[in-house]
Amino acid sequence: MSVPARRLDEPVVDLGSLEAITDAVESGRGLPEVVRAAAAALDASLVLIDRSSAVLAVAARSSADDRALMTAAAGVVSFDLRVGDAVVGRLRLRARSGEPPPALLRLVTTLIASEVERVRAPERASEAAQTAFLRAVLRREVTDRGDIVARGAELGIELAQGGSIVVVRAHRYAAAEEDWRARVLAAAERAARAGAPGSLAAVVETPSETAGQVVVLAPAAGAAVVRRVAEAVARELHATMHGFMFAVGHSRPALDPVDLYRAGNEALLAANVAEGGPDDSGAVLAFEDTGAYRLLLPAMSEDPAELQRFYAETVEPLVAYDEQYETDLVQTLDTFLDCDGNVAGTAQRLFTHRHTIRYRLERVRDLSGLDVASTDGREKLGLGLKAMRVLGIAAPRGPATEAGAGGGRVPRESKDR
Repeated sequence: MSVPARRLDEPVVDLGSLEAITDAVESGRGLPEVVRAAAAALDASLVLIDRSSAVLAVAARSSADDRALMTAAAGVVSFDLRVGDAVVGRLRLRARSGEPPPALLRLVTTLIASEVERVRAPERASEAAQTAFLRAVLRREVTDRGDIVARGAELGIELAQGGSIVVVRAHRYAAAEEDWRARVLAAAERAARAGAPGSLAAVVETPSETAGQVVVLAPAAGAAVVRRVAEAVARELHATMHGFMFAVGHSRPALDPVDLYRAGNEALLAANVAEGGPDDSGAVLAFEDTGAYRLLLPAMSEDPAELQRFYAETVEPLVAYDEQYETDLVQTLDTFLDCDGNVAGTAQRLFTHRHTIRYRLERVRDLSGLDVASTDGREKLGLGLKAMRVLGIAAPRGPATEAGAGGGRVPRESKDR
């Protein structure tokens, strides 16, 4: 459908409404940010599709709104995006409070078309091909530099100078349709490709995460660019996936493609630590910011069984107890250690009475055989918590209440990963 020409009696468009769009273009934040700014200017929900039918960006208010745009349901209007005589994509629009002024619509679509043409990425490889390649690299099934570069080139990514890895782990807090993992994958991929053309994405399983997490491989770039890609992925997920919690971790740049296996382990460790931290609501964590967890990377990648054994000997009984009785021993222990062993500080942070904290720490000693009152006990329990996060094992979480010092058993809302 062509954009209607401006009528003589049409009001003059307030060009100030285009400022956010031009800011997104000038700052290089990528098509997802450009389209979100356009949606605000037009007061409409939008989806941007390239000429190969790949979704480049979505700006919708809800999952239902998203589905309506994807299926071109009633009320959705489609506009061809042109640069000269060439169609570079389509913009689907669903108005929220009346049709936008034609002149504003014309300006916005022209600006988006120009940006699509400017940042046009290589054609998207098939999902199966991306998954097979990423799985082979991350599992060290292909180790020859020439093979990695050649296979990457077949999929449209240049790896001669190496690359970097971003890992996304998702949990849903509300009911979601069965294809929600595919939607997480699509959102992560379009954000990554907007910031680093040629990026690949797939759902890849690990020994501790059989449901899989999204893995993004971006072509080589500086550390600042890698972080921007990871942050763009996080922003896109939060803007388009409602009712979810995300943990995003990224590696250091691997300057040699042979080191992508190491980069994958770095990104996975960072995502696991971000997920298990006190605030795992979606902040991006770089591998170099994981602190002492970095020391456990060799154990995670080379001898995870030993790491699993240490976890089993320290913290696993607490996790099992929390799962069975819906208590908060793990969270209490973690907070206690973070408060330098101060019971009053732990109670204040958890909004719990000091007697309850002491009771929980006694249960920790009974179940693990390790006493937080001793230096050795605190060290082993602290390392056990780190091993749990490095392995990607999520700690049970409340809400749980306790009467006096007794473990409460208040049912928690189910959280399906």
